Amino acid sequence: MNKIRHHGRIAATLAALTLSTAGLTALAPPAAHAADGPVAGDTVAKLPISSYSAMVVDSVHERVYLTDDRRDRTANQVHVYNFEGQKVGSLPTGTAPSGMALSTDSGTLYVSQSSGILAFDTVTQERTGFAFTAYDAGCPRDVAFAGGKEWHTETPYDSGCDTNWTWLYGTSGNRSVDTGWNAAGRLRLASGPEAPDRVVMAQTRSTGEPNPFLTTFDASGDTLVRGPERRFADSEGQGALDMKDVAQSADGRRIAVADAAYGAGTRLLDAADLSDAATAYQPLPEGVRASAVAFSGDGKHIARGAAATGSTADLLVQPADPADGTAPLEFAFEGALDGDRIAPRGLGWSKDGARLFAVTTNAYGSEYWLHGIQPPAAQYDSRFTGTLSTAPGRPVVGEPLGIRGRLELDGPAPTEPVRVTAVRHDANGDRKLAPVEVDADGSFTVLDVPSLVGDATYSVSFTGDITHRPAEDITLSVAVAKAPTTITLTAPAEATKSAGLTITGTLTGQGRPLPAGITLSVQRTDRKGTGTLTSAAVAPDGTFTVNDLPRAAGQVTYEVGYPGDDLHSASTASATVRVRN
Repeated sequence: MNKIRHHGRIAATLAALTLSTAGLTALAPPAAHAADGPVAGDTVAKLPISSYSAMVVDSVHERVYLTDDRRDRTANQVHVYNFEGQKVGSLPTGTAPSGMALSTDSGTLYVSQSSGILAFDTVTQERTGFAFTAYDAGCPRDVAFAGGKEWHTETPYDSGCDTNWTWLYGTSGNRSVDTGWNAAGRLRLASGPEAPDRVVMAQTRSTGEPNPFLTTFDASGDTLVRGPERRFADSEGQGALDMKDVAQSADGRRIAVADAAYGAGTRLLDAADLSDAATAYQPLPEGVRASAVAFSGDGKHIARGAAATGSTADLLVQPADPADGTAPLEFAFEGALDGDRIAPRGLGWSKDGARLFAVTTNAYGSEYWLHGIQPPAAQYDSRFTGTLSTAPGRPVVGEPLGIRGRLELDGPAPTEPVRVTAVRHDANGDRKLAPVEVDADGSFTVLDVPSLVGDATYSVSFTGDITHRPAEDITLSVAVAKAPTTITLTAPAEATKSAGLTITGTLTGQGRPLPAGITLSVQRTDRKGTGTLTSAAVAPDGTFTVNDLPRAAGQVTYEVGYPGDDLHSASTASATVRVRN
């Protein structure tokens, strides 16, 4: 782990603007403080994929391999990145790749495509082998490497990939060999050098099976030998396992499961019998669903990924030993530059535990990012102080509105700029507002133009940075009023009954443009009483004219009124004319 020197707990003022709405420094690690040694950072790369299947981290050659999960057979490459987040090449495949596994010595990368299993030399990046699969099918295959051999799943269909029957195969030379093990639905495989002879297999919940399983195989011999099996039925006998990811501890004695159906999020099991470990990890925040899990190669830490919103953490990095009470490092991802959540199976460590790689995705699962995180030695708290306020104090539909607040950070001041984000919730749903810079004194103003009359709630988030935990969201409820309108009149001071009179005027409104085809009511009040005259049509430029032949001499008052519309309030104006016979 990279270390930073502790400077004590101070109220840090904030400065400048960040590109990263996830609170992590975008594109390059922050510069080191003088004499402090290297400072933890984060690199972010936008991935050229619209779906995601697998990631393999090769620490020996400092490469990260990623595959798409497309099933149309047109994606034809494995994307290759270095540890600095730069794409350095690709491995060509004949059809869409999906699963991957790295040999124990990191010398060979195995990649599945629809027609077979490819083997690539990780030094030369050249293809060195090809094993035909039992079927040429479009369903993605999971791949594992254990017992010195490659293993893969096989679903012999091009549709119903998550629900059709799946078999487990090995390879012999350039041919696939059926192991005889099979189950309904898509099967997930996991393996690694921490337990070089073990394959972990899980049945996904999408199969529709009432009680999906998790099991392990011993691959040290010529045939797979199944070890313990566990199902996770709830009190009503229904399956409680919604497995998104599996990881094995560095010593191979523990298996962690990212279970989206499990309240605590991460199950920790004894590998020997798959029983619950004596001490469990603390639960993820309420309402957060687990999506990924990974142990660091040095055995010291575990990363727990999730799907959360706002400043709720999507990623926890903490001691691998659940009995260690050290507070987790928290990272929240929120926005168009970083993604919104950790993708399923989207975590992987470098062997030395100095870097954590995370694949994030947006809420729709259509865009993906690769983060290379160098976790700090510690994180500090952040908080919103005081309450939010608005300027102007009375929000008006269609008019600019500022939501003002203040953010305070403990610990060292960030070396990179900081932003806060906000969401407006009204009757039309949620709308994310543009992130804004936090000023040097910690103050900020989020800008919005309300588009709907009525109640609205603004929720402001600080999703943290590499050395500061996310702040608890702060909210403000406001009543958005209709935009005001104004009528101005120009009338003569005197007129005669016989000649009549003309009054001109202008209707103006704030906020959104006034609707077309407006007519204004006109009332005349004289010594004979009050009566309604012909309405006045408003021209596109807001002008109008009132013509009248007064019926009585004396003081005559004309009142012109606009009834308002969905976005604008009503208004009136009056003018008094002295009428002579």
